[in-house]
Amino acid sequence: MDNLESYYQSRFAARTQRIQASTIREILKLTTQPGFISFAGGLPAADLFPIERIAEATQRILQAHGAQALQYSTTEGYLPLREWVAGRMPGATPEHVQIVSGSQQGLDLIGKVFIDPGSKVLVEAPTYLGALSAFNPYEPEYISVGMDEEGLQLDELEAALKAHHFKFMYVLPTFQNPSGRLMGLERRKAIVELARKYQTPILEDDAYAELYFSGKPLPTLYALDQELGGGNVVYLSTSSKTLAPGLRVAWVVGPKPVIQKIVYAKQGADLHTPTLNQMLVYELVRDGEWFQAQIGKIRHTYQTRRTWMLEALQKYMPEDIGWIVPEGGMFFWLTAPAQLDSLELLKQAVEEKMAFVPGQPFYADGSGKNTLRLSYSSASHEQIAEGIKRLGRAVHKMLGREPVV
Repeated sequence: MDNLESYYQSRFAARTQRIQASTIREILKLTTQPGFISFAGGLPAADLFPIERIAEATQRILQAHGAQALQYSTTEGYLPLREWVAGRMPGATPEHVQIVSGSQQGLDLIGKVFIDPGSKVLVEAPTYLGALSAFNPYEPEYISVGMDEEGLQLDELEAALKAHHFKFMYVLPTFQNPSGRLMGLERRKAIVELARKYQTPILEDDAYAELYFSGKPLPTLYALDQELGGGNVVYLSTSSKTLAPGLRVAWVVGPKPVIQKIVYAKQGADLHTPTLNQMLVYELVRDGEWFQAQIGKIRHTYQTRRTWMLEALQKYMPEDIGWIVPEGGMFFWLTAPAQLDSLELLKQAVEEKMAFVPGQPFYADGSGKNTLRLSYSSASHEQIAEGIKRLGRAVHKMLGREPVV
C-alpha cells in the first residue's frame, strides 16, 4: 500500500498529536558511538545491580512457588509485597496499595483516572519530563509554579491554588528530577496544609527518597498528610533506584477510592505486573539487613560520583554557570546565562562526543532554555572528568570565551 503515513494519519486519535518522542530516549541513541560520554539518561548504576542475589532469589521462588510464579495474578499485586509497602507508610493497609509496572505506568494510570481534556494540573517548574509525557495524551492544562532552593515557592503556590481548580498537584519533594532539590521539613508541612486548605490532592513522586547522602530522611508528604487526617496525598515510589529498573516494580499508595479506580484502569492496560518480578522484589526486600546494606552501597557510590562531578564542574565551567549541589539522588542541574540555549549547546556537545539533557523539556510552560541536567550515577571518574571537560569546551565556545585547558 502506498503512502502508509498518510493512510493512517487521518485515523490516529487527536491525542496522538500530544505524544512526542522522549528527548532523553532520543539522546540515548547517540551514546552507541565509540568514545561517546553521556550524562543524559537517569540510569541507575548497573555495576551495583545485585545480580547474584537476584539469581539466587529467583531460584528459591521457582522452587517454592513453581508455576504460580509464572501464572496470571491479581491486578492489585502480590499480597506480601503490598503488605511490605503498607508497613512503610503510616496509616496504610494493603488495600491502600497498588503494584504497578514501573512508576511510569503509575503516572499514566493516574493521568487516565484524573485528567479530562482541559483539566488543570499544577506542576513544579521544572518538573519530571516523564510525568509530562504520561499526562500529555489526556490533554491537561498545566499551571507551572516556580521554585527556590527548597522547592515550590509558597506565595506563588497559594496564588495558583486560589485562582484555579486543580485535579491534583504533582510534586517531587526529595532530590527532585531534574533539579536535585530537597524540600525542607517546614516547606513540606506548609505545602500539605495549603493543599488541604484549597482541597487540592497531591501526587507525591518519591522515586529518589532512599538516595540521600547524609542525615536522616525527611517525612513524606503522605506521612505529614496522615498527621492531619489523611486522604489528600497519592504516593508513588519504586524499586528501580534501589534494586534494578528492569524489574519494573513500583507502587501507588493512596485513598481506597483512588486505588480502586487505578485497579480498574490497570486491568485494561496490562492485567497485572509480572508475578515473578513482584515475588522477586519481595524476596529481596524482606531481608531488611541486606536491603539496607544494598541501599548504603548505592548512597556511598553516588555520593562519590557526585563529588567527582562537582570537582569537574568547578574546574571546567565559567563562573556565570550556576548549579545546585545535590545532597542525594542522581542529578546536577545547571543554569547558564540567559543568552545560552541548551538545545543549541547540545549540538556543540555532540560534536565533542558528550551528551546531557537540555532543560526546556522539563518545563511545562516552555521556559528554561538556559538550563540543563547532568546525571552522575552510572559514570566512572574518568568519564566524569573527561565528559565535563568536553562540556566546558562547548560552553566556552558558545559564550565566545577561551576554554580551560
